[in-house]
Amino acid sequence: MTESLTRFELPQSAIPTRWYNIQADLPRPLPVVLHPGTKSPVTPDDLAVLFPPEIINQEVSRERFIEIPEEVREIYKLWRPTPLMRARRLEKALGTTAKIYYKYEGVSPSGSHKANTAIPQAYYNKQAGVVGLTTETGAGQWGTALSQACNFFNLECHVFMVKVSFHQKPYRRAIITSFGANVTASPSDKTESGRAILAQDPDSTGSLGIAISEAVEMAAKSGGKYKYALGSVLNHVLMHQSIIGQEAMLQLDRAGDSPDIIVGCVGGGSNFAGIAVPYLRDKIVHGRKVRVVAVEPAACPTLTRGVYAYDYGDTAGMAPMVKMHTLGAKFIPPPVHAGGLRYHGVGSVISELYDQKLIEAYSVPQLEVFKSAVTFLRAEGIVPAPEAGHAVAQVIREAIRAKEEGTSPVILFNLCGHGHFDMTAYDAYFRGELTDYAYPQAAIEAALAELPEVNI
Repeated sequence: MTESLTRFELPQSAIPTRWYNIQADLPRPLPVVLHPGTKSPVTPDDLAVLFPPEIINQEVSRERFIEIPEEVREIYKLWRPTPLMRARRLEKALGTTAKIYYKYEGVSPSGSHKANTAIPQAYYNKQAGVVGLTTETGAGQWGTALSQACNFFNLECHVFMVKVSFHQKPYRRAIITSFGANVTASPSDKTESGRAILAQDPDSTGSLGIAISEAVEMAAKSGGKYKYALGSVLNHVLMHQSIIGQEAMLQLDRAGDSPDIIVGCVGGGSNFAGIAVPYLRDKIVHGRKVRVVAVEPAACPTLTRGVYAYDYGDTAGMAPMVKMHTLGAKFIPPPVHAGGLRYHGVGSVISELYDQKLIEAYSVPQLEVFKSAVTFLRAEGIVPAPEAGHAVAQVIREAIRAKEEGTSPVILFNLCGHGHFDMTAYDAYFRGELTDYAYPQAAIEAALAELPEVNI
């Protein structure tokens, strides 16, 4: 019967009741997080200026499963479970011998996987009596999700949007403000860190690191009125996304298949972790044979060309220091259209998985991303966000390799969001205005030269 099925659904009763925390199963514990000033291990009190108690508990927890509050699951019902799709038309277009499945997170009200963590973060802050949240956003998917979540829980929302994306993506900015949030192009003159960047470079196009500095500063100086929310990188964020992979497991069982290759795009690591960590548990604990592949932009090659070292989470050095694969907190990425992947580092969990050789990593140039995304949309009818286009590009590489080698792998990837607000990027691609950009090694080395000295 599954031979002709394209869409694999689950009832709402199948929405996961627990998030999976991969920290419980890592072969070695994550490196400690350090205070940016003292360079000593952070304490819960150090984090309290930015996060509510339950978020702090989840960030450091090594419990394998953490219960999802019922109020959060009720809101999840607006879009979860998300569909698992068999990309039969793409398979035919490629002439591949592989089977291709994708988990489609673009059906959420905000259009991406980001709502999976925005809702619980807003919930826990509301429970703690916080007035509002500050955050950064690159492409705008996270800003959209958090503004929606804050609206649901009657919280203020202040979004610092990377300046190049602020101008590239006006409709994403518009939907954020439609939910009632305040959006500021970063770097701005609203914060000390923003003014310092503008003094050095009045024409700065911004970066996620700079926007994080501004959002962290606003929260830290609010006297507890505001807390800070992050859409990727941190452990609790990646854990919240694990519902994606948990659902995919049930759906692939219904399809009668099991993945040989799992693919996800990587910036900070949230959507990749969402699809991958439940399967990685089986790989670590039960010896499951599966390739898990992370894909990043050639213009921001954190895993493939960065170093594994302690670094600041933001440009101004206000956020905690994490050991991660990094290009250096002073790294300013070029204004490519994959705004959500333009971060100088990658989450500690993803970095450890890569360092322990449990996952693979590849980089893809911008033109290949858009060529692959167009191939996908013309076959499957869905416009991928440029970030998700990186995963599509790697999937096509894997599918073509299977055809050439005469193998028949089952490929699963996370289509983490739609590109309905990214059509200016597609328009630029069709006009021939986009170019590939490989970040110069000298520029990477210059940024890495400013890594903080840590004796631990």
